Parts: sequence; C-alpha cells; structure tokens
Amino acid sequence: MLLTYTRRFASLIKFEHSIFALPFAYAAAFLAEMGVPGFWRMFWITVAMVAARSFGMALNRLIDAGIDARNPRTAEREIPAGLVKRRQVWIFALVSLGVLVWSTFNLPVITRYLWPVAIIPMVVYPYTKRWTWLCHVVLGLADGLGPVGAWVAVTGRVTWEPFLLGAGVGLWIAGFDVTYSFMDITVDREQGLHSIPADLGESAGLWSTRTFHLLAVVLLALTGWVQGANFVYYLGVAVCALLLFYENWLMRKADLTKVGVAFMTMNGIISVVFLFFTTLGLFVP
Repeated sequence: MLLTYTRRFASLIKFEHSIFALPFAYAAAFLAEMGVPGFWRMFWITVAMVAARSFGMALNRLIDAGIDARNPRTAEREIPAGLVKRRQVWIFALVSLGVLVWSTFNLPVITRYLWPVAIIPMVVYPYTKRWTWLCHVVLGLADGLGPVGAWVAVTGRVTWEPFLLGAGVGLWIAGFDVTYSFMDITVDREQGLHSIPADLGESAGLWSTRTFHLLAVVLLALTGWVQGANFVYYLGVAVCALLLFYENWLMRKADLTKVGVAFMTMNGIISVVFLFFTTLGLFVP
C-alpha cells in the first residue's frame, strides 16, 4: 500500500521532472560560491527545492483537477482518475510546504523571510491560464526563482547577479512550456483556457519559444561574464544553445509527435549539460 501511494504521488508531482530544476539550482549555488559549497548547505538546498516543487505541483494538480478531467490527455491523472483523494493531496502539499519552511531554518536567516516570495508564483500560476496567454511567463517566474533562492542560500544576501541566471532559466522554462501547450490547443480553446498557441496561433507559439530561448542563452552568458567564469562555462552555454536550436528545429512544423523529445529529453539533457560545464569550469584554470 505504501509503495503504491509513493508511486502515485511521485507520478502526481512528476518527480522525474525535477531534473529540469535541480541542476540549475546546483549551478547557481556553485556560481555564487565560485566553488562547491559544503555538504550540508547543498543538502538543505536540495530539500528546499524538492519540497517547493512538490508543493507547487500538488497545488497545481488540485486547482486544475476539473480542467484535467475534461481533457482526454490528462483525464487519467491521479486526481481525476480517483487514484488519490483531494484531501490526501492537500495534506501532501501542506507537508511539503512545512518541509520547505523547516529547511530554511538550516540555511541563512534571510531565507526564513523570503520563502513566501518563491511560493506566490506557484499559487498564482494555475489560475493565469484562465485569463492570459502570458501564463508561460508566470511559470517561468516560478521556476526561475529556484536558482535565485539557491544563490541566496549560499551567500546569505540578495544581490542583482542571480536574477540574470533566474531570468535565463525562467525564459527557458517559458519557452518549453509553450512547446508543451501545443498538445492542448484544441482542448484549451474549447474550455476557454489561454496559451500562446491557443490564443495567437501555432506560428506565434513557435516564434515565441525561439525568442524566449535566444534570450535565455544571452542571459546565461551574461551570468558567466558577471561572475568571471572561464571558457569552460561559455563552452557549456554554447552546447546548451546548440541543443536549444535542435529542440526548436524538431518543433519547426509544430509536429506533436516530437513534443516528447523536445520537452522531456532535450530539456533534461540541457539542464545536466549546464551543470556539468559550470562545475567543470570551477576546476579548470
């Protein structure tokens, strides 16, 4: 029974998608330190990131349960399918939030006061698709605050530098969320939901993704320049740029059969590549 529910909740929050967020948080911590922070600092950053993401995903599933039930693609998700009860998901979300708050008491004091800033976009995002096609940007904001939080958790202060990286990650996330929304264009229009492809058309969706990703690469490069990173870091940014180019090339005709590769595979690779080169750059003179 316990194993069954563990699997269901891992599926509910798409635990495997943590590969998008965690590597950038780790990279932010390394760049803030210009080295590798201590084990316990990284441990509590990990706990905070996983807890925050778990809260956000659980809340998203609760708020969108009715929408998911009316969408053939999502009708089999855990809440619409009755595999978990709403009450159980609420408990899970609140426990995750509690773990996030607890983790801040093992990080610099400033994080105890700033954690609500990270939570607000997560609460707002599920509602934005009901009234604006800028919902992708709000999701990017929610995810982009992760690296900023990791940076602050290392330095113990808020400065402007991590917002370059956070904005880059946010635009990257916004771009591939636009790609993901191609799968629901028809259903979104039927339900009166908003996205760039549903509201402005497929061409606008493709070009917005390209624009977001181009700006993301520029911001990642600027982050390295501000931090005085060496050529290895920029090599990593270049590889990420090539991967993003390939991702957009795959979706050039809005081919829905390519969404799985463009969304999950390519973006998972990009986040790991960025972390790898960022880390390697710390040890190469």
